[in-house]
Amino acid sequence: MLAEQHRWLRDIATNTLRDPVGFWQKMEALPLVKGTISKTAQAALDHLMPEPGLSYSLRHRVSGLGCLGRPRFVALADWQGGKIAREAKALGPSAYAWAGASHGLTTIFYQSMVDQAVRCRDPLVRMQGRWLVRRLSPDCSRIELTALPRKRDEGKLLYAMGSETANVHLGSPKAIKAIQRDLATRKATWLREAAKRMTSVTISDWTEWARS
Repeated sequence: MLAEQHRWLRDIATNTLRDPVGFWQKMEALPLVKGTISKTAQAALDHLMPEPGLSYSLRHRVSGLGCLGRPRFVALADWQGGKIAREAKALGPSAYAWAGASHGLTTIFYQSMVDQAVRCRDPLVRMQGRWLVRRLSPDCSRIELTALPRKRDEGKLLYAMGSETANVHLGSPKAIKAIQRDLATRKATWLREAAKRMTSVTISDWTEWARS
């Protein structure tokens, strides 16, 4: 996506590409896993390796905020003269289920959504059982807003993120017409206004929690 088009995104995203030496030093500094991990996690990591039977070391990793408390393992290996890393992260059902509105439905639809979405799919991101497995490398990472240069068009960036969300919805042909009918009744600024309200509510909830 960055190589062929979206020059404006490439100009700000390439600023965040990691230094390879520092990246691998950070990976190798992760604490080693003592003992064994679950068979399902092991199978998930083995499945994403470039060849069967490849020897690797296992590390613990903590990253992000959305999955804190869930097991996350990194497999480090040397393959054909270079280093590779694969991560397995435990998945959980949607917060919608936690809120009690799902009527007991706890199915994780991650792989189904990825497979059906109208977008370019990373072949090294897969759901195995209840584990999300993916590659880690210096030039394969998400774009963190906090790492982007201060001079950036956040409105344009968020609009692009919204477009990607729409690409996921386009993979649901039975529902897309209903979604389009709903969107036709809304103002063009509805999502931005809703996001601002959600931000306000989230900050209010966090402040209340921090005081308790």
